[in-house]
Amino acid sequence: MNRAIPRSSLLHPLATGSVPLRPASAPPMIHTAVTGLAGKHVLVTGGTTGIGRAVAALLASYGARIFTFGRNRKPLDEALDYIRAAGGEADGMVGDLTEPDDVRQIFAKAREVFGGIDVLVNNAALPANGIMQMDDAEWRYAVDANLVGQLACAREAATRMSEAGQGHIVFIGSMSAEVREKGSSVYVATKAGIEGFAAALRKELNEKGIRVSLIEPGSVSSDMASPSADQQREMLKNGLMLRAEDIAVCVHFILTQPLRSDIILMQVRPHRQEI
Repeated sequence: MNRAIPRSSLLHPLATGSVPLRPASAPPMIHTAVTGLAGKHVLVTGGTTGIGRAVAALLASYGARIFTFGRNRKPLDEALDYIRAAGGEADGMVGDLTEPDDVRQIFAKAREVFGGIDVLVNNAALPANGIMQMDDAEWRYAVDANLVGQLACAREAATRMSEAGQGHIVFIGSMSAEVREKGSSVYVATKAGIEGFAAALRKELNEKGIRVSLIEPGSVSSDMASPSADQQREMLKNGLMLRAEDIAVCVHFILTQPLRSDIILMQVRPHRQEI
């Protein structure tokens, strides 16, 4: 005979311990309880344009408190206005994640403003071509921004989250890690590195209560995309390109899963993108 079980347990069993059996008389479980974002402290790297800005605005609209940064003041201020217009609280500073001192200052400032970090959305990245098409300074800077900088931010976030015993790090990767297109070897190297790092980092941080997720989008309309604005509009119309807001929805889905549930890898493609 099944023992009586509180309805709250039926909807959202505790992350630890045994999962209770559902009595035959229990009402249908239409939707599991989800994790809320209201009041969460979220640091978004690369939050001044594209996917980062879309993610910041969407999470802010659900009550998250956003901290972001960018290399230039004007786009940073514009992004903060955009995020606040979505109904959320936002702050930020000028900084470059390729500079170790800047990364430390960014996380120190975020802690000063919000008192802690619950979520890191590790999104910042630059376009990069094949290594033979880039000069030495260009490809090294791309690797620093797309890979080394993301590792540095993950380390800073994990250090703080470990103190709290919980947290979530979401990496925004790319399908390039799998497709490995000709003419983009430097970009592929950084995204393949993120793919491997995220998988290993999850195993290192899991026991600390920190979740790690990776989203690998296909072609996304943004300032980084190589087609012209007119070409991007046509590709969006024909289902060959995603909008930045589509990836923001994926981030929201990952962050609102029950504590017992981890989304480890999410691959998202435009409907008609075959690769």
